[in-house]
Amino acid sequence: MNQSQIFWPMLAQVFLTYMVYAVLGRRRFGPLIAGAVRPKVYTTRGSEPEGSATASNNLMNQFELPVLFYALCLSLYVSSGVGAATVAIAWVFVALRFAHASVHLTSNRLGMRSALFAAGFAVLGVGWVLFAVHVAALA
Repeated sequence: MNQSQIFWPMLAQVFLTYMVYAVLGRRRFGPLIAGAVRPKVYTTRGSEPEGSATASNNLMNQFELPVLFYALCLSLYVSSGVGAATVAIAWVFVALRFAHASVHLTSNRLGMRSALFAAGFAVLGVGWVLFAVHVAALA
């Protein structure tokens, strides 16, 4: 398999992060421009309006578990460990991150969000196990 195939799901995850930045910007600057809030409400996390606070929280989420995803993808690439299974796992992880962000930024149903997070956590764990098996085979 072409090792660079692992970069497509990484790029999709980066795209998601930029989309969440755009949502956050719209949710912060819209009320500012309309005069509904003063800039001071954004100086501390506790005073931010719910809509932008939710987007801000989701943006933080894009720099938590996905960091391990990026590390896994790059580790697979540099060790020539990219295969059909690891690319599939990467795409499933990214799809779950998109679903998680979608729920978080809309209905914000905690049960659904938690289930999507847990599924992504598990899928990513499988990816790391596959990487460990690959590294063991190199030794």
